[in-house]
Amino acid sequence: MNGTGISFLGGPRPQRGVGVVAPFDFALDRELWRWAPDEVSLHLTRTPFMPVEVSLDLARLVSEHRTLAAAVRTLTAVTPEVVAYACASGSFVGGIAGERALCAAMTRAGAVAAVTTPGALLEALTELGTRRVALVTPYTVSLTRSLQDYLAEAGVTVTGCACMGLTRHIWKVPYRGVADMARRAARGDQPQALFLSCTNLPTYDVIPQLEAELRIPVISANQVTMWAALRRLGTRPVGPYQALPSGVPPAPPRPRHEDGGAWPVLSDEPQEGRP
Repeated sequence: MNGTGISFLGGPRPQRGVGVVAPFDFALDRELWRWAPDEVSLHLTRTPFMPVEVSLDLARLVSEHRTLAAAVRTLTAVTPEVVAYACASGSFVGGIAGERALCAAMTRAGAVAAVTTPGALLEALTELGTRRVALVTPYTVSLTRSLQDYLAEAGVTVTGCACMGLTRHIWKVPYRGVADMARRAARGDQPQALFLSCTNLPTYDVIPQLEAELRIPVISANQVTMWAALRRLGTRPVGPYQALPSGVPPAPPRPRHEDGGAWPVLSDEPQEGRP
């Protein structure tokens, strides 16, 4: 053994960087990491604090190009291969043109490649081959309508919608609450997928359970953001079966549980043994 005693270990393993700009109140860093492969590191930064509740006003404030560009520049020192703006409302509030302008602003600020959550959503729907989606949001009615307008502009039909009307502490919504709203939204006119909006809404463990129950792809804001960012790296999210990352759709819909009983109750807690 030489003087250092550790040279035989080699490494560390080379990492590929994904930069993430999150809104100042983002609390689900761990959820993003659960989708990250071992060879990928996430580098997160946040927009400056603003004493404003979750609303249309806040969405417009956090989508200002100057604010976003400053956040992107803080990430360039670690040279990520892609930068994701992980704020759904801040990216859809300006419509299709507004989302594209945000990506352009990120690129001008130094991002090698740029994605946003709503842009990733449309990319995911194209990948899944659907334009009919049920919608769950934690937002107020006005902010939810802004998302519906964005989807309509993109040619996506919202078959059913359920919103929670929250203006703060969205990350505290339990999985049971997410599942209840998902079932309500999915009662609409034959959705081909279900989207759970807001990157501050916990969804990681509830996705596979809802897909097993509803028998349609269930996609969430954080999931599509990570999927689109990792796609730029030529890789995909890890974790339990989920239709979008796996590329395999759920089984066709069925009207009832096969044994005729009730659907299993979804836990409010993260599942043991998950990455």
